[in-house]
Amino acid sequence: MPRLIGAAQTTASQAEQITTFNSSGTLTTQPQTGAVIYVIVAGGGAGGGGIGGGGGAGGYRSSVSGENTGGGASAESLAPVSGNSAYPIVIGGGGAKGGAEATKGSPGVNSSAVGITSTAGGVGGSVAVKNNTGGRTGGDGDDGGSGGGSNRTDSTPSAGAGVSGQGFAGGASQSPFSGGGGGASETGQTAGSSAQGGDGVASAITGSSVTRAGGGGGGHYGGGPFPDGGAGGAGGGGTGNTSDPGSGSNATGNTGGGGGGGSGNLGLGGNGGSGVVIIKEPALFIASTVWDIRTVFRKIVEDEWT
Repeated sequence: MPRLIGAAQTTASQAEQITTFNSSGTLTTQPQTGAVIYVIVAGGGAGGGGIGGGGGAGGYRSSVSGENTGGGASAESLAPVSGNSAYPIVIGGGGAKGGAEATKGSPGVNSSAVGITSTAGGVGGSVAVKNNTGGRTGGDGDDGGSGGGSNRTDSTPSAGAGVSGQGFAGGASQSPFSGGGGGASETGQTAGSSAQGGDGVASAITGSSVTRAGGGGGGHYGGGPFPDGGAGGAGGGGTGNTSDPGSGSNATGNTGGGGGGGSGNLGLGGNGGSGVVIIKEPALFIASTVWDIRTVFRKIVEDEWT
C-alpha cells in the first residue's frame, strides 16, 4: 500500500543550542552547524576622576535578526563556522579606575569570538592632566566602542567618539556636570541639568530581553540646583557621584557598561563592566535527498514509496 511520507532517505536533525560566555573559554560547535548568531560585547571604560566623565560602554555587535547592533545599525550577517570545531572566545575586562583623581583610568578590553571583535569602551575624562597613554589631555573622554564623556574641569572639553556599528560618542561637559559616557544605542548626555550615560541595546537572543552596554553617568561637583550625579545608562552603566569627594559607581559585570564619573576634586571614577559573548546555533533539519517527480511516480508504482 503506498504511503505519503516518501521514499526512504537519510535525515539528520540538530537542536538549537545557546552558549553564554561570562569569561574566556572555547566554543565547540555541533556537528551540523555552518553559521552562528551572536551578541559580542566588549569591556566598558572606567569613569573619570575629579568631577569625571562617564566611561563609554564596550562595543556591541549583534547578528540577531530584527534587533539592532550598536551605533543604531541593523543586525550584522551570521558568522560562518565549521561543524564540530573549536573556537576561542575572549571576554574583555572592564577598565580599572585611576588610583587618584588626576590619574586617568583605563579603557575596557576587546571581546572576540568566531572572527568578530568588539572594541573596548573609552575611559571618561579626569581632571585636566596629560594622558600618557593616548596623548589627549586628561579632561577629554577617550574614543572607544562607545566614547567616554569629557571632564568639567577641561577648558576645551572633547568627548570620545564611538566606533561605527558598535556604539555612540560620549557627552561633552558643561558646568556643573561632566558628560555622560556613550552607550550602544545613544550618545551620552551633554551635561547641564543632567549627565546620564547613553542607553545600551536590548536583545532576546537567550529568550529573555536583556539590555547591555550602557554608558556611565557623569560626575557632579556637589551642591547647587542639580545635586545628583548622572544616572548610568540602561544596560549596566555606573552612576556618577555627587558627594564631595565621592567615587562613581562601578558598572555591572558582563554587561560592558561604562563606569560612573567621580565627584569633587578628589573623587575617583568607577570601574567599567566586563563584556560577554552569547552564541546561538540554530536548530537544523537536514534531508540527504530531494526526490524528483519521475522517481516519486516510479516508487509509487513499485509500492516502495514509504
